[in-house]
Amino acid sequence: MTELVTGPVVVIGAGPVGLAAAAHLAERGVEFLVLESGPSVAAAIDEWRHVKLFSPWRYDIDSAARRLLEASDWIEPNLDELPTGGDLIDDYLAPLAKTLADRVRYGAEVVAVTRVGYDRIRTAGRETAPFLLRLADGEEVLASAVIDAAGTWRRPNVLGASGIPARGESDVADAISHALPDVFGRDRERFAGRRTAVVGAGHSAATTLLELGELVDHEPGTEVVWVVRGTDQARTYGGGDADELPARGALGTRLKRLVQSGRVELVSSFRTESLARTPDGRVALTAGDQQVVVDTVVNSTGFRPDHDMVGELRLDLDPILGSTRALAPLIDPNQHSCGTVPPHGVDELQHPEPGYYAVGAKSYGRAPTFLLATGYEQARSVVAALAGDWEAARDVQLNLPETGVCSSNLAYGDSADESAGSCCGPAPISLEAPVSRGLATGISGGLLTVIEPEPTTTQSGCCN
Repeated sequence: MTELVTGPVVVIGAGPVGLAAAAHLAERGVEFLVLESGPSVAAAIDEWRHVKLFSPWRYDIDSAARRLLEASDWIEPNLDELPTGGDLIDDYLAPLAKTLADRVRYGAEVVAVTRVGYDRIRTAGRETAPFLLRLADGEEVLASAVIDAAGTWRRPNVLGASGIPARGESDVADAISHALPDVFGRDRERFAGRRTAVVGAGHSAATTLLELGELVDHEPGTEVVWVVRGTDQARTYGGGDADELPARGALGTRLKRLVQSGRVELVSSFRTESLARTPDGRVALTAGDQQVVVDTVVNSTGFRPDHDMVGELRLDLDPILGSTRALAPLIDPNQHSCGTVPPHGVDELQHPEPGYYAVGAKSYGRAPTFLLATGYEQARSVVAALAGDWEAARDVQLNLPETGVCSSNLAYGDSADESAGSCCGPAPISLEAPVSRGLATGISGGLLTVIEPEPTTTQSGCCN
């Protein structure tokens, strides 16, 4: 790697992968600064703190982060328990950020990354110029290298079926909910007694459908419509009894039952063209001669990375996924599930711009095959390279179960015999209260998650 000017390595984002990169930098004695746009650590995860992770604690903690925490007064959680997003923050990420002290800055939104004195065109001397990061408040920060772990949570896909906003989509923005709303908590009033359309066929859509399906039983007048582009929901329902993971098949089976029972109305082959207000203030989604009229819409169509802020850097992006070209064939969702993605690190993450690396969910572009464990290994490899330890950087190891749980296959347990579990096998349920809901879901940040029943229900699992 060409020698860069002195200065800190700047990490964008204080989520799990960003803080993992920071932990590896700290362990190697490399000067660094973490810039987090939110008011606190892992601000994006805080928006879905009600969701329970699909994998137990033992697979949610980065190795360097663990070593830093073990040197403090940190109390390790039960490694076999499944944390919620809130647990991940309170019991892991917040203590980790505390060990990093003032090297983590909050309310520091990065809006542009370039090189001092260089636009994308100019070449001579480029590699020795420091990076310049401009923040939303106008402050500018210089860096010797940039690890971009900003994620994709703030950039949901649009509802329009052609990849651009549907006609009128911005006009009804107040009626559109972000993915993974807290149906039984802060967002309950938005859905109770109202008609909701959930658009999308992935994990976040299915999570919300099961939550809303239960709300139908508790709140009179609640109606749920599942709007999908495809005609066959076999992927979403999973393999049922024939699924290699019984729990995953059982979960898909329950979602299918919700549709068959009529509690969730399925509208398929629907490619949204426009959205508009009706005379009575509702929202009409239109696709050809089809129309769905609802009170609110949940956008569960996935996410995309923000490459605009690095538009003056020299990036080599795959034209389809928006990842690096070298990484794209390894993560292509047409060929891979999250469990079949091969090991990869700094070599696959390099751009023509030396010293800039996107890691975590952002590195995958629009591919939904990202896992948290993959992001941790990316961070370790990139930091090793920045520290000049190329042997360690290229010794990439990743052991993932070949399960396909990050596709639209799901896992659910609604009895002690059909228990919810992890992506490498079912986990036992100890029931102290009736289990009425639960769903595996893949979300931004690479976390496989499961919406759990009430806190009196306990589970364990073995997924990473």
